[in-house]
Amino acid sequence: MSEPADLEAEDQARADLYALFARLFFAGPDAELLAAIASNGGAGGGDAPFERAWDALALAASRADASVVCAEYDQVFVGTGKAEVTPYASHYLTESGREKILVKLRDELANLGLARHAATREPEDHFAALFEVMRHLIGAPNESAAVQQQSAFFGRYLAESYAGFFEAIEASRGTNFYTHVSRCAKTFMDIESEALKMSNA
Repeated sequence: MSEPADLEAEDQARADLYALFARLFFAGPDAELLAAIASNGGAGGGDAPFERAWDALALAASRADASVVCAEYDQVFVGTGKAEVTPYASHYLTESGREKILVKLRDELANLGLARHAATREPEDHFAALFEVMRHLIGAPNESAAVQQQSAFFGRYLAESYAGFFEAIEASRGTNFYTHVSRCAKTFMDIESEALKMSNA
């Protein structure tokens, strides 16, 4: 996907966070990414829930070994046979019929001019892919339309699925670093959920 256009600072920060969480849930981080996360800890100096969650993630990144974290990712989200934690949004949606959700999602992505990369085997409802779509929508040129699209897409595919996903990560015995990723991502998504609801009020 293309990079977002020039954005206001708040929207750029949102886009960057969606990009980060997309990367972390697509595959385990390398040493460079862990160092980048660690170097940004404590910058806010506040006590807001997201700042606390971010600082905890940054501290965990500063102490993490990339090979260990990548092994954790593979164990929890890939596994042998069935993954311990399913990283597909449709698994956590109450609507029955995963294929129905995927068809609807593919049609919507096509209307946005987006499609799964030919080399990617993961289906479109992977949380990493959905976060990437949100990053893309934040950079849409028409601001008012962009907010409406963000809110609609978030409501259809993320609002009712992300909490179950992060709860599954928290409950996993195999997570260590990804517990911090999950807590930080959930705090961010909770903020997004409320903000996008207000944008439609």
